[in-house]
Amino acid sequence: MVGTGPGSIEHLSPRALKALQEADVIAGYKTYIELIAPIVEGKDIISTGMTREVERCRAAIQRAREGQKVALVSSGDPGVYGMAGLALELLHRENLLDQVEVEITPGITSANAAAALLGAPLMHDFVVVSLSDLLTPWEVIEKRLALAAQGDFVVVLYNPASHKRTSQISRARELLLQHKKASTPVGIVRKAYRDGEEVVVTDLEHMLDHPIDMFSIVIIGNNQTQKMGNFLVTPRGYAL
Repeated sequence: MVGTGPGSIEHLSPRALKALQEADVIAGYKTYIELIAPIVEGKDIISTGMTREVERCRAAIQRAREGQKVALVSSGDPGVYGMAGLALELLHRENLLDQVEVEITPGITSANAAAALLGAPLMHDFVVVSLSDLLTPWEVIEKRLALAAQGDFVVVLYNPASHKRTSQISRARELLLQHKKASTPVGIVRKAYRDGEEVVVTDLEHMLDHPIDMFSIVIIGNNQTQKMGNFLVTPRGYAL
């Protein structure tokens, strides 16, 4: 299971690059496969679309059982909203964990990539919440957002909006405003380290004035987060 990072080949780890080069088979969501196309040219590719993750994992496992070296890729890190958990669940359910050799190669997560482009907004305690309710009930997501805001965590939002999901980001903002000031700094990063990259620094009041979609990561600061030049910084509390 290989984490390919935010999208640019130069942000692959050396181990991830080696794993991809050594693999006989590359399995992954078609968009993520396209991002690493120059590396996997000529490889046997298992590529499927969204919502077909179980099918993709089963196909990858079957190839591994046949003795092939398979790289099951996830963007970012395979253990953070990636394929590692699902693959391990399937291997465990089918009693294959002792029969198939598994290596999980970490990658730069979207949260880390977005934070680097914004400066240092994750210098103190933070939480990561996906606004996608495909696998998690929206009531649970709302509860997590409310508690994160109440605890004054820096909040990182994954999957903030899509063509079909347009109201969740507005509701998330409402919940955050119950415990965070409207002036709280917000960073919006779209397509981090990919073609078309966009970085916006705004605040909670004006957050929805900017385009936000499935390619975006939204980082909402805590009560200590500050704008310093073009950067966002959440001070750790060092005496200066």
